[in-house]
Amino acid sequence: MELYRQIISAKSAKRKLLAVLLDPDKIVWDSIDMLVSKINESPATHIFVGGSLVHTNRIDELILKIKQGCNLPVLLFPGNPSQISDKADGILFLSLISGRNPDYLIEHQVNAVSAIKKTNLEVIPTGYILIASGSETAVSKVSKTKPLSNDNVEHIVHTAQAGEMLGKKLIYLEAGSGAQNPVALEIISKVSQNIAIPLIVGGGIKSRQGIQNAYDSGADLVVIGTAFENDIHFFNS
Repeated sequence: MELYRQIISAKSAKRKLLAVLLDPDKIVWDSIDMLVSKINESPATHIFVGGSLVHTNRIDELILKIKQGCNLPVLLFPGNPSQISDKADGILFLSLISGRNPDYLIEHQVNAVSAIKKTNLEVIPTGYILIASGSETAVSKVSKTKPLSNDNVEHIVHTAQAGEMLGKKLIYLEAGSGAQNPVALEIISKVSQNIAIPLIVGGGIKSRQGIQNAYDSGADLVVIGTAFENDIHFFNS
């Protein structure tokens, strides 16, 4: 569990982590070298690859291309078993614990086992919690689940704690890809204060200050996806 040990070590040292999330369907292949170069120039510590619904069959190719020019660990962030690739270093084995759709709680995970067993991927069990963000996101549409309301922080905290009690090694608070608003800082703070495992926060973060705000509120790892997709110079601003 080398990747997970590194995340735990960073949390213990209060060293904040940053992941760039790449959706394989949104890659401009003619500009892939520039994309990798910009990631190398950024403060990113990890690269996540995946999405709620990915159609391309070029995930292996994308990861190999990234690894040609970048030494950061690549973790799969899969919306379903079709996104599993043995070219990555690890996989966030997501369970959508905020929803009650059995496909995303356990069924996709069961279907993914045979593919994962054929790889050397480091599997990191992750409790995935979708938070209301002001607009319907791809995660909500695809998973057919409702995000948790910002008005009930206690319920969100209990959901995160339940995930930890179930043995999840990470909790991921997600506003959703292209979210109108990021996860509220109060929610990040309350969850962080009430779990011992590392906390990931993503969705709706549109600025460097937004990243810092999430860190200051207790996020151990922040994920930037849409903002970087829309502007590969995001980290230069």
